[in-house]
Amino acid sequence: MMQELECLRFEAYENSRLYKERVLVVHDKNIKRREFRLGELVLVYNSRLRLMSGKLRSRLEGPYRVEKAEPYGVFHLSHPSSPNFFMVNGHHLKLYHSEKMKNNKELEIFLLADPATTED
Repeated sequence: MMQELECLRFEAYENSRLYKERVLVVHDKNIKRREFRLGELVLVYNSRLRLMSGKLRSRLEGPYRVEKAEPYGVFHLSHPSSPNFFMVNGHHLKLYHSEKMKNNKELEIFLLADPATTED
């Protein structure tokens, strides 16, 4: 009787360990790397904005230019109109896309239409 309980407990621990390993692999696969190159424009997440009123107000500020990247995800940023630098964790940054859109010469537009029916 005691051996059966020990065996069941061991199986439960083993199943729990295997489950945790699989969940960790899936979690690590879905983590997005935050890699920004020097000179790119980024937006900074402002966590203090939640204290202010206005639910629909954007919590992203910027754009700021990446001036230097340090190990462990630390980035030095500067505002285009200011020579001062400040450091930010890479998890608080998001790539600013409008500069790339200005450089594109062509823009493809796809119009969505209703699918054709057999009665037409």
